[in-house]
Amino acid sequence: MGNVTTSKPFRDGTGRALSDYPRPSVAVDTALMTMAPGDADETPYLGVLLVRRPAEPSRQSSGAQGWALPGTFLHEGETLADAVRRSLGEKTGVIGRDPHQLHVFDDPARDDRGWVLSAAHLDVLAFDELEALRRPSDTRIARVPTKLRLPYDHASIIELAVDRLRQEYRATPDPRHLLPDAFTIADLRIVHEAVAGTALQKDTFRRLMMDELVELPEASTGRVGRPARFFSRRR
Repeated sequence: MGNVTTSKPFRDGTGRALSDYPRPSVAVDTALMTMAPGDADETPYLGVLLVRRPAEPSRQSSGAQGWALPGTFLHEGETLADAVRRSLGEKTGVIGRDPHQLHVFDDPARDDRGWVLSAAHLDVLAFDELEALRRPSDTRIARVPTKLRLPYDHASIIELAVDRLRQEYRATPDPRHLLPDAFTIADLRIVHEAVAGTALQKDTFRRLMMDELVELPEASTGRVGRPARFFSRRR
């Protein structure tokens, strides 16, 4: 018989094995953003999808019930991306998405249940698409910044997600495709104002965006006055 080689368990320079080090739990949380239409005279606004949290009488945390970002703990053998997709499907009904990792929140005191790291993710979905997928009984779209009391550091995750979106939208026309492929400059400005959280000067905005747009041959109908021109994003 040949020699049998048995690999030795890994030990670092101090002689400790991986199991000798404390291990935090790992969670994923997703900020799924959309542009929600305003009610009556209200303008459209940037919103985030929240899930209903069941009450936990055994816990004293002020965040033990209410609303939170959709999230879950990482299962053994599971990737972060798989955990994100699982949490969105199970908790919101949203499937077929591939959120991008935003940041790892690692404050040891961020979760009152114990030492938990959160790999926060960001995704953006057009309102009609989101409404067709989400479960209204378990979810809601909250205006950002939200006045709701959220658990852990979910408010910080949302704040970082909004900052990332604002950077993306600063000089690029609707990079996350909240609008359909054909739109007017007015439609585009409404989206960018929702993301920016403030009104934008019309002429300045138009000049900033025009080099990134392609004019389409058709014009919009059903509007008062001169028909508006349609544009698409430059590929």
